Amino acid sequence: MLRLELRGEMSQPMVYLSPIFAVILTFIAGIIMFTFLGVDPVKAIITFFITPLNSLDGLAELFVKATPLVLIAVGLSFGFQANIWNIGAEGQLTIGALAGGGVALLFFNVDTPFLMPAMLVSGVLGGMAWAAIPAILKTKCGTNEILTSLMLTYVGLLVLSYLIHGPWKDPDGQNFPESRLFHDAALIPIILDETRLHLGWIIALFGVAVAWVIMTRHMIGFQIRVIGLAPMAARFAGFKEKHIIWMTLMISGGAAGLAGTIEVSGPVGQIIPVISPGYGFTAIIVAFLGRLHPVGCLFAGLLMALTYLGGDNAQIEMNLPNAVTGVFQGMLLFFLLACDVLVRYRFRIGSLTKATGGANL
Repeated sequence: MLRLELRGEMSQPMVYLSPIFAVILTFIAGIIMFTFLGVDPVKAIITFFITPLNSLDGLAELFVKATPLVLIAVGLSFGFQANIWNIGAEGQLTIGALAGGGVALLFFNVDTPFLMPAMLVSGVLGGMAWAAIPAILKTKCGTNEILTSLMLTYVGLLVLSYLIHGPWKDPDGQNFPESRLFHDAALIPIILDETRLHLGWIIALFGVAVAWVIMTRHMIGFQIRVIGLAPMAARFAGFKEKHIIWMTLMISGGAAGLAGTIEVSGPVGQIIPVISPGYGFTAIIVAFLGRLHPVGCLFAGLLMALTYLGGDNAQIEMNLPNAVTGVFQGMLLFFLLACDVLVRYRFRIGSLTKATGGANL
């Protein structure tokens, strides 16, 4: 009988190498998939992963796509390390975008350098306010934050739909469900001429640096890790679990809200029915691919951003369906989970004994 047996101690090098193995296996599976589709696998892989980076504009687009992924993933990694599972970053991104975009629409005729900072702060507060709902339910009622945060995502999308079909619809937009275009003061500054690369990428890099300091050099990061790894020890040490729940949900919600405001004030330039192609959900993969480490989230965010660019490029140049992007992201998550299982467990052949703590397959 084939069974899984828990390893006595995980290999730390393998913990950090497993994402690399997952990426390699995803490439191999992609080659097999393209072969079955009757597409030249070498050409498809080059079109998907290499061609988008052949120009300065392509590199700039990579950083633009990676900005929300990195911000959200870094925020989520705080909660995940403490076993606080915020799955509703997509909804927090949406509400943050509405909060920041609402400031831009409210002061549509005001040209001031303070407008953009006000929008960014409003976006953060909007995301935090939406994340506060599962925080309250978790700490006061013991409600599962996975369910509440996820369900609130769809509520946020309904709020977005109501506003752009109703009070925030552009009066000169020929009845299209979108807000008016933001004026110049409400657009995030471009940092590389003749590209769309904006200040949001610098904000994301700053967020990675701050998160690294907090997680590795600050008492808050230590408390988060201890609560995640040894809850009983954390309680014995006097760490307040409810405070950590609130803190991690506020951090992740604020980061998602900031990403939403950056999206509507940068690449989009207005509020539209689809603000995000699923960044909030993809960022969960980014967080785990980056091993819940801020620097790891940075590189993982770049890789996942490349899948978005590659999917668009393959659709244009090879007439492949845009769903290929989701397939690659799904395969990457699958192989990452599979590699992590093999890091924690080993295969054994034989009967299950009480001492080994194994599981039948």
